[in-house]
Amino acid sequence: MYDIIGDIHGCWDEYVALTKALGYVWKEGIPQHPQQRTLVFLGDITDRGPDSVAMLTHVTTIVLSKKALYVPGNHCNKLYRYFLGRNVQLIHGLETTVKELQQLPAQALRKLKKAFIQLYESSALYLQLDQEQLVIAHAGISASLIGKQGKKVQTFVLYGDITGQTTTEGLPIRRDWAVSYTEDALIVYGHTPVIQPRKVNRTINIDTGCVFGNCLTALRYPEETTVSVPSSLPFSQEKFQTFN
Repeated sequence: MYDIIGDIHGCWDEYVALTKALGYVWKEGIPQHPQQRTLVFLGDITDRGPDSVAMLTHVTTIVLSKKALYVPGNHCNKLYRYFLGRNVQLIHGLETTVKELQQLPAQALRKLKKAFIQLYESSALYLQLDQEQLVIAHAGISASLIGKQGKKVQTFVLYGDITGQTTTEGLPIRRDWAVSYTEDALIVYGHTPVIQPRKVNRTINIDTGCVFGNCLTALRYPEETTVSVPSSLPFSQEKFQTFN
């Protein structure tokens, strides 16, 4: 039994509230469920929100100790490249995480950096659970890529089915891959903020834009029901994707 949580983006208080709404009890900083359910993080645990370091520390701790599962998102990938010393731009929320990191004592920063690099490098691009009937990928995955690895898979699961074009606001234009998905396995994903969980065929987008003032959502599996808690941040309508 799994509880999959969408893009948290440093919203620590909402994350704690959501785990409690899901029935988890916190003991010594670790959320534990009386029915032995497992938390699964859908990537993008940092950036933009107020408590990215808290989320980063928590997720690395419980995933590396095998008390939860995780797949990376595009913001995770960018933070990983930043920690490696690559030339990345401090924009789109990474600047807020870096500002928090710079407030840490040097030893604590080194420890967290090492832990996150280990987490990222040991994580699968996507997860296939429940005898491959449940697929978890940050931005989704097409049926033709399930079971495969490589650069094409990485691009899809991190960024979605991008066209290479951008909107007038500079955002990537993505194909709505979910409308053509016809397989039986359930795909749970996020990345593109929606006001309400979006169910299309056997897919569900649970990124309900907590960091943009809407709510933080989890999907219970195998029940396939969602649980949400409201965001404490200001609401920004323009950040949400609409579909025809």
